[in-house]
Amino acid sequence: MTPHQATQHIVLVGACYLDTVLSVPRYPQEDEKLRATGLQVRRGGNCPNSLQVLQQFLAAEGALASLPASETQLHLVSPLPQRDSPATEQILASFGRDPSPPIDFDHCLFRTGHMTPASCYVLRSAATGSRTIVNNNTLPDMTVREFTAIVGAMTGRAAGELGHAGTGRNASRWWWHFEGREPATTLACMRVLRQELGESVQISVEVEKPGREGLRALAAEADVAFFSKSWAEDCGYTSSEACLLGERPARAFLAFCTWGAAGAASLSLGEDACIHHPARVPNGDVVDTVGAGDTFIACVLYGLAHRCVWLNREAVLGFAVDTATLKVQREGFDGLATDALANSKHQLHPDSSR
Repeated sequence: MTPHQATQHIVLVGACYLDTVLSVPRYPQEDEKLRATGLQVRRGGNCPNSLQVLQQFLAAEGALASLPASETQLHLVSPLPQRDSPATEQILASFGRDPSPPIDFDHCLFRTGHMTPASCYVLRSAATGSRTIVNNNTLPDMTVREFTAIVGAMTGRAAGELGHAGTGRNASRWWWHFEGREPATTLACMRVLRQELGESVQISVEVEKPGREGLRALAAEADVAFFSKSWAEDCGYTSSEACLLGERPARAFLAFCTWGAAGAASLSLGEDACIHHPARVPNGDVVDTVGAGDTFIACVLYGLAHRCVWLNREAVLGFAVDTATLKVQREGFDGLATDALANSKHQLHPDSSR
């Protein structure tokens, strides 16, 4: 299939948070009162952050004649408070509208009677750069039954004909990315996709939280797997390359492991050597690390799913590391994609190798 025969749909499945970020000079001791130097309230969550960066890329590339046009639709599947709640309105309004390409929220799970969003409270220490995070989430998680219905509605299978209830399974290409929050549910959802959409569907998953049972099974089912440094270190690995060579997901044609200031590595199916790309951050230029991993994932999805760069995977890795490096040098994500595309030395032109 050539890259422009059909609309590419990129669907991200994961939790959406409202983050309260307190900047403090140092982490407080127990029972200590400490004055914060800054306060931010912003929409967070791994998948929403990645979608925000993807949305920026789709908007920014239109200004670059060197990148050919490509039709991609972004979707979020996430439990949210009641549809007309102030929290949900704040979350949806946090994504760019015009001139950014819109994100489809129609298949989010709006929980009737729930007015409070999933919340995340972050203490960011200026002394060490550490982030201490406390979460609170009372929204019911997505069930496999709900996800199966979403797949049917999005792809048109629920109506029994193409294009009636959705975009049509044969009229589009699909990439589904999972945060990997509830491994048992996520694994069942990945298998629903294989059953309903066949082997042509591409599935990626993030393996992030240390100690969470079942994440290896998710990586084994995915076409692309993302391993975090914290998860890898918890498993005893001392480098991104060691993690990838030790894990080797059975099915994944490509696996990545990020390693903070040391950059990231990738490993292709059937290969014995990793590709590594270092992170180059000028001394003292780390401003905000929140969302750096989400930026990395967004860049890989942009390169593989949207730009269809399958042959030059080294370029995708380099682009992802360099853009995540740009991200940590600024607050939030504003202007990130424009700077990344303008400064990139990596050629993300499509090929037809897959």
